[in-house]
Amino acid sequence: MHVVIIGAGEVGTTIAANLASDHEVVVIDSDDERAEQLKYELDVLTLTGDGTHDSIQETAGVADANMVIACTDDDLTNLVACGTAKTLGDPFTIARTRRTEYLRTWEREQTAFGVDFMVCTDLLTAENIVRVIGLPSAVDVDPFAGGLVQMAEFEIPDDSPVAGQTVAEADRFESLTFAGLFRDGEMILARGDTEVRAGDRAVVIGSPESVQSFAMDIEPESTPDAADEIVVVGGSEVGYQTARLLEERGLKPRLIEQDTERARWLAENLPDTLVMEHDATDTEFLAREHVDEADIVVAALASDEQNLLVSVLAKRLGVDRVVAVVDSGDYVTLFEEIGIDVAVNPRMVTAEEITRFSYDSVAENIAVLEGDQAEVLELELTADCRLVGRPISEVVADLDADLVIGAITRGRELVTPRGDTVLQPGDHIIVFVESAFVSELTGMT
Repeated sequence: MHVVIIGAGEVGTTIAANLASDHEVVVIDSDDERAEQLKYELDVLTLTGDGTHDSIQETAGVADANMVIACTDDDLTNLVACGTAKTLGDPFTIARTRRTEYLRTWEREQTAFGVDFMVCTDLLTAENIVRVIGLPSAVDVDPFAGGLVQMAEFEIPDDSPVAGQTVAEADRFESLTFAGLFRDGEMILARGDTEVRAGDRAVVIGSPESVQSFAMDIEPESTPDAADEIVVVGGSEVGYQTARLLEERGLKPRLIEQDTERARWLAENLPDTLVMEHDATDTEFLAREHVDEADIVVAALASDEQNLLVSVLAKRLGVDRVVAVVDSGDYVTLFEEIGIDVAVNPRMVTAEEITRFSYDSVAENIAVLEGDQAEVLELELTADCRLVGRPISEVVADLDADLVIGAITRGRELVTPRGDTVLQPGDHIIVFVESAFVSELTGMT
């Protein structure tokens, strides 16, 4: 597949890295030094220039491209780039935007702007935050099979009841599959006798109910409900969307915003949210408003530095759980190392959403885990697929790949995979697989 990527920032680079081994990738960026660096890092063709210009797109071969991905940091540039691409050929166009206004326009008419698929970074980030805070200890949650299946990654606390147990002992739920563990930067496929240790990150796949039950087992505490105190710090678009989505779940969060005009707008548009106009780094204010008693604090300010400060203050005040928006991928590890519970990187969330279109419709959905060490794929099995008509134990034995089939949906019903489960045409399988083996697996479907 011929793919043209416009923008070589963190999003574009991540997408290019995912596609480079299996597709013909061309990356356009206005920064000559960055384009040259990427050419050698990823072994892709790079061009320096304005990705909205038809001349540079013609040089990149957009007229014959299968896909054009516009993912610069500027919304208008991305929309214009997609519109230009449609005048040169008929590629599938994907545009990254931050402003939800463009998304709402596109949703009304999905030919708007010449965009075939639009990814709204701020809304995606807020959705990710709300999914994560809905599960105790979760650091990542992704829906599959239209919501019938969830993949969740959990940090195992030191005092967790499952720490020290084997996978067989920890997995006590009918429709749940232990897929893998990440320990000290290494991926471990989950087997019955694999020991779960404190500090591990465990990946499980199953029904939302079973994932919720497992979350409660890891850290016995109630899921956020109307009685819980959730504080959103920062009335940015991410902060606003997070509060709005929490309201949709029947929750009544508090939101702190320093700008008077923005605070007024938020108060008018979030009827079930208490908006407080104040500087969130004022420790006296935080203590006076009992932010230390909050169950969850979401840091969604304008900069990583501000979010880091607020997160550290919240932790020092004694907040149980802190979720921080971290715009720079380089800072994610820093946030986690100093004890922030969850660091959500909008650029990585966006890159993951866009990447799922890269498998030429073979993969229905995709989640990328732990710096691209592993992926969770949703694959639909066709009648001529080499996997159908065979039990899972035989399929896994024959594949020279590190993978676990975590769930199967068949006719909108969830089937818990076992060794003797025979795969059928039309099945949707959700697979946890080491990233190096993704191409081999998708090639068989």
